[in-house]
Amino acid sequence: MDRHILGAKQFDRSGLESILSAARAMEQVARSGGSQLLAGKIMASLFFEPSTRTRFSFESAMTRLGGQVISTENASQFSSAIKGETLEDTIRVISSYADVIVMRHYEIGAAARAAHVSTVPILNAGDGAGEHPTQALLDLYTIEKELGSIDGISIAMVGDLTYGRTVHSLAYVLANFRDVTIWFTAPENTPIPQTVKEYLDEKGVRYYEESDLRQVAERVDVLYQTRVQKERFPSQEEYEKAAGRYIVDKELMDRMKRTSIVMHPLPRAGEITPECDADPRAAYFRQAENGVYVRMALLAQALGENQAKE
Repeated sequence: MDRHILGAKQFDRSGLESILSAARAMEQVARSGGSQLLAGKIMASLFFEPSTRTRFSFESAMTRLGGQVISTENASQFSSAIKGETLEDTIRVISSYADVIVMRHYEIGAAARAAHVSTVPILNAGDGAGEHPTQALLDLYTIEKELGSIDGISIAMVGDLTYGRTVHSLAYVLANFRDVTIWFTAPENTPIPQTVKEYLDEKGVRYYEESDLRQVAERVDVLYQTRVQKERFPSQEEYEKAAGRYIVDKELMDRMKRTSIVMHPLPRAGEITPECDADPRAAYFRQAENGVYVRMALLAQALGENQAKE
């Protein structure tokens, strides 16, 4: 595995299968009380954007493996960044304090900049509207656990597909699997970026753009709903064009196959109604839990450890 995790395109199928296998082992480790695999190691949690699930799941993962965590909840306000320090200088210093850095930043490409100067592995926990590769890996793990296989699935990616970094990364990793069909369902002002479509074309992946969610919901194995991210829109007017356009409710789920699942990277903001939570096909909270196991595997691999060395 590459020393850093910067984007989903860096993975091939063999690498993905290795991570999924490691995550399965780590799930058993977590359920049996954790381990001391990373005892003596320190993870720096450096988030320039707010986060709950990603930051806590990484910190939980490190703790379950016996490691320690140093963190700041909002690095853009509570670090030297507010004094004008460059990202590169921040990383140079923090990489001397920790063995691995998990970073979220508001700028596309920030993780690559950090990796260029860091002396320790950088794990990209989201770079603006760019990518969120570790989310894509836990999404793969969830699909495999829920459906039994990733090959041959059909998936609808719904909502804000322009600024939704999770769907960009998920589309990239799915390109490594066979006979996958992707449906992109988005408001007119937040379509899937052309760069993502070009990558899928290059890899020979079938995809369709379809605005009718009800029609798509009947066909797919996975309905991957996303939040319309108000904070990323250039204006309130543009946000309002997209907000509330696609809602997953009981009526929509009644149209779906009995074997399909609904996923969401969370947080949700009204795009999946609470009445759906009791449906066994609602996988989004199980998906969030899976993040801990996948990130345990990623931390262990980034630090050159494996379960056998315990």
